[in-house]
Amino acid sequence: MIWRDDSPTVGGRSREGPPTTEHHTVVHPGGRLALVLHLPAGRARVPCVLACHGLGASKDSDKYQLLGAEFSAAGLALARFDFRGCGESSGVEHETTVATRLDDARAVLKYLELHRRLDRRVGFLGSSMGGYIALHLAAERDDRSPVVTWNAPSNLEDLMDSDERDTPGLGVALALELATHRYARAPAGISRLLVIQAEADDVVPVEHGTALFERAAEPCDLVIVPGADHRFTDPAHRRDAVTRSVQWCLRFLPPATTQTA
Repeated sequence: MIWRDDSPTVGGRSREGPPTTEHHTVVHPGGRLALVLHLPAGRARVPCVLACHGLGASKDSDKYQLLGAEFSAAGLALARFDFRGCGESSGVEHETTVATRLDDARAVLKYLELHRRLDRRVGFLGSSMGGYIALHLAAERDDRSPVVTWNAPSNLEDLMDSDERDTPGLGVALALELATHRYARAPAGISRLLVIQAEADDVVPVEHGTALFERAAEPCDLVIVPGADHRFTDPAHRRDAVTRSVQWCLRFLPPATTQTA
């Protein structure tokens, strides 16, 4: 893996200035992944939340930019990246699978371990398929990292059979993977899980969010946002989801502000 920091030098800026944003490229066998890292002000080493986008989306959607701004303002780093085939990363999305997305996320996590501002404590946040990936990441790490999902499916077989099967990313490769039943269901027993579910979601119905919550381990919580759609299009719904996400991650990842880089 290659460390490549594409960020401009911050010359003359106060060390206690505003939160900063860095642009990186993660190079691994699966391709080149575009990564944006939001860091809080100061020099303290801080926890980082890895944000995973959904199908047909990218790290640069309005909600992920808002998450970056709000998490860094609250004292936590947030890393948003494009899975292969999405946004600024290399590859073709319809050739991707759950396994390739997990490989991408692992590569980003390994890359972030080298960053001097990060203290190696991590959390996960993802919307839709990104939430599904976040759950699998948390399960394989088994370190009680906090997880927040936004409208994540409890299983993929139902979505493949739905009217949304033509969504970019739901390609032959993913269908073949699901035929083996590998990654067909979200893992059970995840603790420190906050499930945020839109009440009016016509892509991932409320039943999926309820199932995730019922199969989680304590501590966990379920928030159903009245009237919200799959993308949290309404700014008030989106703001509510962001605020709850920040509060949940701060609960389990309190910044150690006395530790410096």
